[in-house]
Amino acid sequence: MKTMTALAALAGALSFAAAAPALAQAHGDHGQPQGQAPDAAAGHGHAHAAFESGRFHVRVDGPEHPVGDVILIPGLSSSPHAFDLLTEELKGRYRVHRIHVQGFAGAAAEDNATGPVAAPVAEDIARYIAEQGLNRPAVIGHSMGGTIGMMLAARRPDSVGKLMVVDMVPFMGMMFGPPGTTAESIVPLADQMYAGMMASPEEQYRQQAAASVTGMIRTEALRAGPLDDTARSDRAVSSAAFRELVVTDLRPEIGRITVPTEVLYVKFNDPRMTDEFTDGVYRASFANLPGATLTRIDDSAHFIMLDQPVRFAAEVNAFLE
Repeated sequence: MKTMTALAALAGALSFAAAAPALAQAHGDHGQPQGQAPDAAAGHGHAHAAFESGRFHVRVDGPEHPVGDVILIPGLSSSPHAFDLLTEELKGRYRVHRIHVQGFAGAAAEDNATGPVAAPVAEDIARYIAEQGLNRPAVIGHSMGGTIGMMLAARRPDSVGKLMVVDMVPFMGMMFGPPGTTAESIVPLADQMYAGMMASPEEQYRQQAAASVTGMIRTEALRAGPLDDTARSDRAVSSAAFRELVVTDLRPEIGRITVPTEVLYVKFNDPRMTDEFTDGVYRASFANLPGATLTRIDDSAHFIMLDQPVRFAAEVNAFLE
């Protein structure tokens, strides 16, 4: 029990920092690909799907006759560029649909300006799949994107063919309270954290964001893109989305997921937290989905796709095939 309490304190600090993007400076652009200069992105080569939504827009890459469709959902305050390397790996065979959530990484807040973010985005992705005529695409979600993927697969099971969750548990709120914490019992703390995030001075907010992203990516050369994404995310949208993640418990729902599911995760970012402890947390978190494959990726921080791109691509290819 003491270990879980220590984890709660640690995860609370890290997650609060993770949810502290700087106040947005610009809206409507798409940011630059990770590791590329602005000129390199001028002819970005992707198309935007013809889909009307105030929740997200979609970049599409791939051949005219793909072997299948893959939807990639980035995390809190992230952009589709988090999946640039994976998109290059897949787009010769698959049609890749990269979600850009409104309010994140320079995109105007639109319908995400108030209220929940993750749940309505999941509902609109189901509508996107139906209106685009996609045949049970594979869905890969990182962090908050993993939460959205779980919502989609549990609540709209006919929409999804496969699900991969990248470094996310079904109930993030358990990290903030004692054993037995529930979605209801964590609401007061979530409200307090939300209020603090909204009231924090801008400079403090920026510093927290920079420190958070630095800790989430081991590969120093690849931090600039996610830092920029976070700095240009809408403060209100990111804060509301973070609160929503804390109070959302999908553990009772994941048992409804019937498609093949794989969870990739990394060891908790603290030397006191062993591999075995991390493994135990993930096994317990996904106990209601016993068919899920749980795979720990070593030598990586939260952005597995950046820190371990070769291993990540191999896991994704095996998952898709």
